[in-house]
Amino acid sequence: MSLFEPLRFRTGLIASNRVFLAPLTNMQSHADGSLGEDELRWLTSRADGGYGLVMTCAAHVARDGQGWPGELGVFDDSLLPGLTTLAAALRARGAVSMVQIFHGGLRADPAVTGATPWSASDGDGVRAATREDIDRVIVEFADAAERSRRAGFDGVEIHGAHGYLFTQFLSATQNRRTDEWGGPLENRARLLRDTVRAVRTRVGRSFTVGVRLSPEDFGNAKGLDLDESLQTARWLAEDGADFIHLSLWQALLNTAKRPDANAIPMFRAVLPADVTVLAAGAIWSRDEAERVLSLGADASVLGRSAIANADWPRRAADPSWEPRRPPVTIDALVESGLSPRFAESMRRFKGFVA
Repeated sequence: MSLFEPLRFRTGLIASNRVFLAPLTNMQSHADGSLGEDELRWLTSRADGGYGLVMTCAAHVARDGQGWPGELGVFDDSLLPGLTTLAAALRARGAVSMVQIFHGGLRADPAVTGATPWSASDGDGVRAATREDIDRVIVEFADAAERSRRAGFDGVEIHGAHGYLFTQFLSATQNRRTDEWGGPLENRARLLRDTVRAVRTRVGRSFTVGVRLSPEDFGNAKGLDLDESLQTARWLAEDGADFIHLSLWQALLNTAKRPDANAIPMFRAVLPADVTVLAAGAIWSRDEAERVLSLGADASVLGRSAIANADWPRRAADPSWEPRRPPVTIDALVESGLSPRFAESMRRFKGFVA
């Protein structure tokens, strides 16, 4: 399998290669959730650079789910003009396009939303979800997926990773509920599974739908067990997910629970052959991207390396090419398609900005 051969999803959707742009927080849209020119420029620059699939940043499906200022929204029909512009621009450049749809849960920013965050269970400044909250958010995800389809995108990725709403319900430590949404994994996974089924029902079989998962604890993702994540992935495939996107932070490292084994072949083994496996995490060089494929992933998903290298897929066609690595100057980041605000935000990654 080559990085530079097409990838066909089981829906019939075809990406021109197997180097994908990760969904990346960039804070370049407007306060009302509408597409900003800086965000449009950023995403189209990566389509111009040859990435076979371009995902948006995490786009909130509800006003009370917004995680940060300048976040792209997909919660209302008033946002369709910008979403349609973005989908058309990416298609014109030959890239497959997807919206990553999400709700922040306890990680929603009350200073932005004006609302008290809600999650699986209550906590400091966070209230426990009511049945009405749960029923409503499932519909909001289905609405957002349908809105993305109407705008002309090729698919959606449901964000079930990084400590956002679905991870909070999946977590054995953050979810302390005693009803049908808490306790055993079957209950903790219910919200994500019901959402995937609702999205699939709404958009039909021809629209590509996937889920991003954090297989184990890392950063804001807490209370996750590798074997539970494998079971969740099995269920999601049964529920209609066309792909599972593994957010591994370091894709080539072995798992914490099984230090002698990498996560990618584990997930490949438990999923049907026609369910695509994507993997992301500190993939910089062509060799590393190819090693990710050799472990069983169908595509390598680039995050920070894509930020530093606008045309990674085109340049990596030359085996002797070496990508630009941190530290990277602000000027170089702006030159490669980031706004000054996005470039400055990369200082949160230690050593990334010169």
